[in-house]
Amino acid sequence: MTFNPLEELTLPQLRSRTSMKWRAHPEDVLPLWVAEMDVNLAPAVAEALRRAIDIGDTGYPYGTAFAEAVSEFASRRWQWHDLEVSRTAIVPDVMLGAVEVLRLVTDRGDAVIVNPPVYAPFYAFVSHDGRRIIEAPLGAGGRIDLDVLAEAFARARAMGGKAAYLLCNPHNPTGTVHTAEELGAVAELARRFDVRVVSDEIHAPVILPGARFTPFLTVPGAENAFALTSASKAWNLSGLKAALAISGPDAVADLHRMPEEVSHGPSHFGVIAHSEAFRAGGDWLDGLLRGLDENRTLLGDLVAEHLPKVKYQWPQGTYLAWLDCRALGFAEEAAAGLAVVADLSGPARWFLDHARVALSSGHVFGTGGGGHVRLNFATSRAILTEAVSRMGRALADAR
Repeated sequence: MTFNPLEELTLPQLRSRTSMKWRAHPEDVLPLWVAEMDVNLAPAVAEALRRAIDIGDTGYPYGTAFAEAVSEFASRRWQWHDLEVSRTAIVPDVMLGAVEVLRLVTDRGDAVIVNPPVYAPFYAFVSHDGRRIIEAPLGAGGRIDLDVLAEAFARARAMGGKAAYLLCNPHNPTGTVHTAEELGAVAELARRFDVRVVSDEIHAPVILPGARFTPFLTVPGAENAFALTSASKAWNLSGLKAALAISGPDAVADLHRMPEEVSHGPSHFGVIAHSEAFRAGGDWLDGLLRGLDENRTLLGDLVAEHLPKVKYQWPQGTYLAWLDCRALGFAEEAAAGLAVVADLSGPARWFLDHARVALSSGHVFGTGGGGHVRLNFATSRAILTEAVSRMGRALADAR
């Protein structure tokens, strides 16, 4: 039988966890919202952490093992053969790393372009650091609209000062995996308008069959851009803080201006775990991707059976499904970047109250998110089936 990490844990075992996913809601709620997976640690990662504990290796992070592991993984998986360790820096996590990189290439009051609906913390982290958000909404099928992006770049430059584009690659919440051609066009626009690109590639290892990931720094024209990556999503390591900032060859001098104290944020255990995941967690990841592919198909069947009015956008990557619930008629406020735990309205609020299923509310993802929910399908088939069945029964009972 093929190994599937998503089928190892029972619901009672999962309910013993103390992380946000399992403690933010009462025990009768099935949580399919925040991006935590219902899996055990990959054995190689668990063993590396045990070794560190056994010898008391609990000091400060040091060295380039993390960057070397990412470079080797990128070469194997994405044919990115020139990721140089000298062009990297460890940062506490991807979002804090993005903020630090944006500080290198923009000033307070400058514009940062995003593609809504997009990961809600983009709004909060960028605006709290004194930058102004300009939206360039996704187009048909959840893909980047290059004309809209060009117009947003032009508006940003017309404001004076500097400008940056915070790209989500792959895209959260839609699960879109941008093509090499799309990213090449983005790089060309960024060069034309003198906009610096910062690519959030936290979900890069989670690419499902039928799609191919292109690191932004590998496309022509991206030499002055930045990328950030981590093992936190693909290997479920969010509680072990570490990420890697990577510069293009023309941005090395900018990266070297990052304050030295930023590298104090990642934990030593985080660096150990992330390094081992990229270095030796490939077989486990392959099993996960097979399980996610099966769940992606199962979710489509469940939505068609139990939620026929809901439109399911087939995700190409991540383990996040974007569900269009507007036909259900639930009103939803429009406010981007709110706290993802407390701010629920529309269909997410209704399904929590009536079906006892926790989903992420679409309105926090910005323009185009209203009337949608984001569903995390990185769980067992049994939990996924029960959750969507509950949603369908609740709708039927409300008629």
